[in-house]
Amino acid sequence: MTTLIDILRAACGATNVLTEGDLQAWEEDWRKRSRGKALAVVRPGSAAEVAAVVKACVAAGVSIVPQGGNTGLVGGSTPDASGTQVLLSLQRMNAVRSLDTDNLTVTVEAGCVLQNLQEHVDSAGYLFPLSLAAEGSCTIGGNLGTNAGGTQVVRYGNTRDLCLGLEVVTAQGEIWEGLSGLRKDNTGYDLRDLFIGSEGTLGIITAATMKLYPRPAATLTAWAAVPSLDAAVALLGLVHKHLAANLTGFEVMGQFALSLVASHFAQMRVPLYEQSPYCVLLENSDHESEMHARGQFEGVLEKAMEAGLVTDAVIAENLAQAHQLWHIRESIPLAQAEEGLNIKHDISVPVSRISAFCAETDALLRDNIPGVRLVNFGHLGDGNLHYNVQAPANSEPAAFLQQWEDKVNTLVFDSVRRYNGSISAEHGVGSQKVDKLPHHKSPVALEMMRAIKRALDPQNTMNPGRVVRA
Repeated sequence: MTTLIDILRAACGATNVLTEGDLQAWEEDWRKRSRGKALAVVRPGSAAEVAAVVKACVAAGVSIVPQGGNTGLVGGSTPDASGTQVLLSLQRMNAVRSLDTDNLTVTVEAGCVLQNLQEHVDSAGYLFPLSLAAEGSCTIGGNLGTNAGGTQVVRYGNTRDLCLGLEVVTAQGEIWEGLSGLRKDNTGYDLRDLFIGSEGTLGIITAATMKLYPRPAATLTAWAAVPSLDAAVALLGLVHKHLAANLTGFEVMGQFALSLVASHFAQMRVPLYEQSPYCVLLENSDHESEMHARGQFEGVLEKAMEAGLVTDAVIAENLAQAHQLWHIRESIPLAQAEEGLNIKHDISVPVSRISAFCAETDALLRDNIPGVRLVNFGHLGDGNLHYNVQAPANSEPAAFLQQWEDKVNTLVFDSVRRYNGSISAEHGVGSQKVDKLPHHKSPVALEMMRAIKRALDPQNTMNPGRVVRA
């Protein structure tokens, strides 16, 4: 009798259907917080093979968990523990299909690693601006599935804003060809936007047409110490006024977050953090010249110092120094991991309310959990903070999480709601926040989401238990 595994092997090749051996790389998430057991790990090499896998799984009544680089932070791309789900890895589908410089677009398969795409278009003299800490291993399909953000959202927007078209395998195993690359197409509902951010719950993104930009003539990085979050927000307004669209990055980092980097990565020289509660990392991309960009930076930082918004600042003298400054910022999550298990948050509130939110929520956490340590950093330019919580010093992190994680999440998420924010800014919902969503999303919005899920995936084949309960 022909089994589902036999059909999958016939569709994708026997070597690309894994059922035995060490499958931890697919079955466990990056944070080691989610671990499941797959019926099989299937690695298709084309959209047609993905479609064949979906049809076979639908016929067998087996659900599918799509996975890109497995760098997600909310448990959205690992199988459950039942051993009945097919883990569909898109890593073999990693080609850059075409580069259209007249249309300023690139068409790329879902399994292409973000850094490889960046380097491919850079070699042709163009910029693909999506940039995040996991870019060496995350994939375009995963970026689209979670609508990833990163460090340049303040100028270029989230992944959704960079996408012009998609190729998708539907929950019925059909292929939707939507890779036109058009910037204007008002012929009905925007199907593309349904799949972006859906975390594989409506269909499987297999390729995308993405926007390109001319490469800037110069990109400069500055690091500034600020006396408060209020000052950081005021600095953002000042920089917006004087740099306008040239501002491509504006990151804020709390003193304790930077102290973890200095403690665990002693080879890194973390500037200015000991003298100030917060530091800000700014990026200025200019299409004229480095001299013009430097003059802009020096001018705006001088105004900021005169206004008391900045106490000290440095401008990177070369590309190597700029990379070092960004490496410090991107090492905060790694330093947290070295310090021990922690409670991560990916929240957003209006920029104008960030300082008040942090003051209120800091006090709530410290009043309720003595000794708690707050690791606050993130993309202040677009209102997205990684407002993370570390166990008290000299305590057992695992025991702290077991005792306090639910309480911490409730305090933080309720505070986010009071400030008209979101409990997920760029990481997605996954399995970790799916049961939190009903408390933070209106019943009308939730029912519309469920109606879309029922219409596009009536058998609940696609990544069940993620984003919204069917």
